[in-house]
Amino acid sequence: MTSETIITGQVKSGIHKLPPWLATALTLLCGVVQPLALAPFNLWPLGFLGLAGFALLLFKSSPGRAFRLSTAFGIGLYGVGASWVYVAINQFGNASWWLAALLTALFVLLLALVFAAPFALCTRLIGHGRLGILLGFPACYLLGEWVRTWFLTGFPWLFIGYGHLSTPLSGWAPVLGVLGVGFLATFSAACLASWAFFMRPSANLWMATVLSLCLWLGGWWLQGISWTRVNSDQPVKVAMVQPNIAQEVKWHPAQAQPTLDLLMQMSEGHWSSDWLIWPEAAVPLTYHNALDFLDEVNRKASDTQTGVITGIIFDERQTRRFYNSLAGFGEALGIYHKQRLVPFGEYVPLESWLRGAIEFFDLPTSYIHQGRDGQSGLQIGDVSIAPSICYEVVYPSLVARGARHRNVLLTVSNDAWFADSIGPLQHLQMAQMRALETGRYLIRSTNNGISAIVDPKGEIVAKSEQFVATTLSGVVYPAYGGTPFMRWGSWPMVVLSGAMLAGLLAARRRFH
Repeated sequence: MTSETIITGQVKSGIHKLPPWLATALTLLCGVVQPLALAPFNLWPLGFLGLAGFALLLFKSSPGRAFRLSTAFGIGLYGVGASWVYVAINQFGNASWWLAALLTALFVLLLALVFAAPFALCTRLIGHGRLGILLGFPACYLLGEWVRTWFLTGFPWLFIGYGHLSTPLSGWAPVLGVLGVGFLATFSAACLASWAFFMRPSANLWMATVLSLCLWLGGWWLQGISWTRVNSDQPVKVAMVQPNIAQEVKWHPAQAQPTLDLLMQMSEGHWSSDWLIWPEAAVPLTYHNALDFLDEVNRKASDTQTGVITGIIFDERQTRRFYNSLAGFGEALGIYHKQRLVPFGEYVPLESWLRGAIEFFDLPTSYIHQGRDGQSGLQIGDVSIAPSICYEVVYPSLVARGARHRNVLLTVSNDAWFADSIGPLQHLQMAQMRALETGRYLIRSTNNGISAIVDPKGEIVAKSEQFVATTLSGVVYPAYGGTPFMRWGSWPMVVLSGAMLAGLLAARRRFH
C-alpha cells in the first residue's frame, strides 16, 4: 500500500482536473451563495452546499491554485455580503459611483486575500486525503475567521456560524461561540464533500459522519439548557427612542436644536420606564457643548427615577481627544468610550497620506479616539450593563468579556450608514448571536432601525420598523452566572484547530 493510497484513498475523477477558469468560476459561485445563508435570506442549506463545493475544489490543489480558488471564494463572499460598503462610500462619503465602486472593489479584494491566506498556507494538508478534507478544511476555515477578528483591527463580518442561529447547531453557541458553530458547520460540509468525492467510504468517513450527526443532535439537546439564571422577579421596563435622523443632515449645525427637541418630544410618555435609551451619537453636539441640554435631561430623569442612556461624542478637553461614547443620566451612572473603531468612519488609516484626499476620508466622525480596555460598564440601580457601540457588537470575545459580572447587554447603533442595504439585518443577526453566546437579554437601540430586544436564547421578542421615527418598549430581566464561552472565549477552538493541522502535518511526514 503506497503512502498516496493511505493518505488520499481512491477518488472519483473529475473535479480536481477541471480547467482553471471553470474551477475558479465554480469557487466564486460557492462564495457568492454564502451570504444567502445569513440574514436577511437565512438559506443556510445553500451556504452548507457552497462550503462542501469549496472543500471539493480545493482537493489536490497546489499552493498557487489553492490561493487563486480561495481568493475567488472570498471575492464572492465579500462582494455580495459586504456590498453595503458601496452605499456608505457613495451616498454618505459623497464619492462618485466609479470611485465608490473602485474603493469597494479594493476593499473586497483585500478581505479576499486575507481570507485566502490560511488555505494557501495549509493547502498540502487540506488537499491530499480524507483526513485533509475532514479535519484540515474546517480547521483552516475557523483559523481564518479568528484571524479576521483582530488582523488590521479586524473585520469579523459574515462568519458562517451566524447562518445557524436557527438550526440545532445554535445550541453550541453558549459553549463554543460563533466560530465554534461555524467549525461544526464546515466539518459537516466536509463530510458531505467526502461522500461526494471518494469512491469507497472509509472507516474514518463513517466515524466522521456519525460524529457530525451526534454534534447536530447534541446541539438540539443543548438548546434546552439555560446556562445563566434570569431573575424573573426583577423586570426592567425599557423604552428606546428611534429618531430616524437622516445621515446627510445629522451633523449640520442647523439640525442640532431640532434633533434635541425631537428626542425630548419622542421621550414624552416614556419617563415612567425604568430605562430610557437613545441611540449612538443621538445628541448631535459634543458632551461639553451640550451641558445645558444634558442637565435638563438629568433633572427630568432624576425627577421620574428613570435611567437615561444616550450616545454622544465625548470631548476630553485637556487632551483634545474625542470619543464615541455612551453616558448615563438620572438613575443611570457611568460613561463608556468605544474600544473598536470603524476604519474611515471613525478614524483614517494612513492618515497623513489619505486625510483630505477625497471627501470620504474627511467624514465628520473620522476623528474619534479609541477607548481603553477594561472600562467599567454602566449601572442602573442594582443592574450592571455591558455596553457596546455599533461595530463593537460584532466582536464575539469583546462582548463576552464585557458581559462577565454584568447582567444585561446594551448595544447602540446608527445604521443610517447602511441605507436600505442588507447591512442592518446582518448587524442585527450578529447582535442576536451575542445574546445567545452570553445567555443575557440584549437591548439594541438604533437611529433608524432595526431597534430590538433579544432574549438569552437569541430570539427577538420586540423590534421596530426601519426608516421611521418611532419608539419601542419592552421588558428585560437581568441574568446572573455565565456561559462556557464567556469564560474561555474562542481559544479552545483555536487551539483545537491548530492541533488538528499539526497532526495532519505529522501524518504527512510519516507517510512521505
